[in-house]
Amino acid sequence: MSAVAWLQLAVFLALLLALAWPLARGIDAVMAGRFAFGQRIEAPLWRLAGVQPGRETGWLRYALGLLVFNGLGVLAVYALQRLQQGLPLNPQAFGAVTPDSAFNTAISFMSNTNWQGYGGESTMSYLTQMMGLTVQNFLSAATGIVVVIALVRGFSRHSVKSIGNVWVDLTRATLWVLLPLSLVLAVFFAGQGVIQNLSPYTEVQTVEAVNWETSTPDAEGHQTKTEAHSSTTQTLAMGPVASQLAIKMVGTNGGGFFNANSAHPFENPTPLSNFVQMLSIFLIPAALCFVFGRMVGDHRQGWAVLAAMTVLFVASVVAATTFEQQGNPVLATLGADQATSALQSGGNMEGKEVRFGINASSLFAVITTAASCGAVIAMHDSFTPLGGMVPLVLMQLGEVVFGGVGAGLYGMLVFAIMAVFIAGLMIGRTPAYLGKKIEAREMKMVSIAILVTPLLVLVGTAVAVLTEAGRAGIQDPGAHGFTEVLYALSSAANNNGSAFAGLSANTPFYNVLLGLAMVFGRFGVIVPVLAMAGSLAAKQRAAATDGTLPTHGPLFVALLIGTVLLVGLLNYVPALALGPVAEHLMLWAR
Repeated sequence: MSAVAWLQLAVFLALLLALAWPLARGIDAVMAGRFAFGQRIEAPLWRLAGVQPGRETGWLRYALGLLVFNGLGVLAVYALQRLQQGLPLNPQAFGAVTPDSAFNTAISFMSNTNWQGYGGESTMSYLTQMMGLTVQNFLSAATGIVVVIALVRGFSRHSVKSIGNVWVDLTRATLWVLLPLSLVLAVFFAGQGVIQNLSPYTEVQTVEAVNWETSTPDAEGHQTKTEAHSSTTQTLAMGPVASQLAIKMVGTNGGGFFNANSAHPFENPTPLSNFVQMLSIFLIPAALCFVFGRMVGDHRQGWAVLAAMTVLFVASVVAATTFEQQGNPVLATLGADQATSALQSGGNMEGKEVRFGINASSLFAVITTAASCGAVIAMHDSFTPLGGMVPLVLMQLGEVVFGGVGAGLYGMLVFAIMAVFIAGLMIGRTPAYLGKKIEAREMKMVSIAILVTPLLVLVGTAVAVLTEAGRAGIQDPGAHGFTEVLYALSSAANNNGSAFAGLSANTPFYNVLLGLAMVFGRFGVIVPVLAMAGSLAAKQRAAATDGTLPTHGPLFVALLIGTVLLVGLLNYVPALALGPVAEHLMLWAR
């Protein structure tokens, strides 16, 4: 990895730490109800909604509240898409979205996945983008925050049956965490040149003719005729982009207003906007690690979890950047120089954002797949086989390397419980984490939370490659085509949303398959996590002894990293061998 890439990574981590520490203090105060100004605003809202803020519930009612809340969100987004042709704020007169695509998109934005099988600027009206997708970006991110807060309360409380009030938690996370951050970021992005308007699409005169080709399919879907086109004008999509961009990043959502996502100059116009987008993706996940330490009364616990995440993240950035800087050996043998960036001398520039180069594109790819954020500035499909495997593996780990808003931390805490259980087996002691004994009930919930996503990914991939409808969407043959399918299912089940490209996924088969993977991947983890929170909150806190495993030092950090890699990744090794590993061996054997 070059010196420039190391410098970029160092600056990123330093700024992330500097911003996350004060933010954690704010989040802790807000979620604990110590924000006095917020309480004056919240009180009339709760009276209007019939919520009793002082009445807390057990884990089951908490989980049922989240399920109902998110279910209503799915219905609202689905209805907006199906009815948008008759609704206002639709200057381009877009028609109704097809039922299967609307189903997929509604679940996608509810589950914080933001998988997009459609082109945003050619499919969704402004009303659907704002009142449907952008609003759900807030609510899905708030869901992740309240789940991890409930789990941490399970560790910090003892001998109680309640883990909080779901409606109070959702209100506070939305109003006082996500909304202020999104407002600040939206103003910043607009200042950088991200568009924010409700104007109809604009037709402009181009400097030179724009040329493109279209293919007409026959009744069986095969391309039969290709026609060349040329024009001296181009239609530029307009819309309320900055407001959606802010929450899609800070809420680790990822769904872009434009089909090109953050590679579009109207959505990511400058190197500074690109860097701030990367920072905003990790900002709340990093801050929540410090919140964890504050809530359990031991800052070292938060630092230990953050250290494990950072080690895995740095290793991933080094690997992805190194593989991309090596370039494509086939093109190298032809004497082709792929360098187009002043900061690069060689390397794999195919599919990269030429404004930012290999270093920034690789860093962005790692950040967006380490977090559950589907935003992209480069086509992951065009990465080298092992370079593209890094984002794939980050998702398959359960996106616990910082991870999504809330989801990354509660996923890592699940692995922490597994780590102390393994340590307890090795030394013959009852495992305990933060003074709470880890017993059969907790381990059952941990097992479900860890195994549900591999089951969805591997079974879903098998179904896709064994059925005609699944194989019809694969663009490339062999190992690369298999990786396209594996990436899509990994992205959906782990609620990431980024696409490998090359897979025609906007079909009834993939819309339904990926939609089911998204909803079960989200709540198949959330429900066991909340069940653990309730079980832990009811336990007494045991005092530490000489035989208690310290969970705040380098030994535990190493044990936690090893558990994540061994338990989280072993499920996928055969599939990875059939996909990116096989493709790498074939590429370098030529």
